[in-house]
Amino acid sequence: QVQLVESGGGLVQAGGSLRLSCAASGRTFSTYVMRWFRRAPGKEREFVARINWTGGSTYYADSVLGRFTISRDNAKNTVYLQMNSLKPEDTAVYYCELDPSGSGYGIRYWGQGTQVTVSS
Repeated sequence: QVQLVESGGGLVQAGGSLRLSCAASGRTFSTYVMRWFRRAPGKEREFVARINWTGGSTYYADSVLGRFTISRDNAKNTVYLQMNSLKPEDTAVYYCELDPSGSGYGIRYWGQGTQVTVSS
């Protein structure tokens, strides 16, 4: 099994920054894609960012492009999400996903989430 633990969430004023972390442990894979998603109250889960195994390829939702940066440290089995210029609409529970195949289908693993609240 794989365990994912997110951390770094909290309460921040609009315009502020937070850095989320997602640490993976347990079963290991030779390569895997990591993604961040979020779910705001009353809304469906939303894709935020994606990073490939080497970190050389990243992809962002339009809503966070230019403000958020995803990165990873494979030696620490950890992926990060640096969030700058936060807006109240960024308020959500943020989840990380580990995708062994990278396809977005099949077996994937999720953390328990970390709450991010941005006040206006």
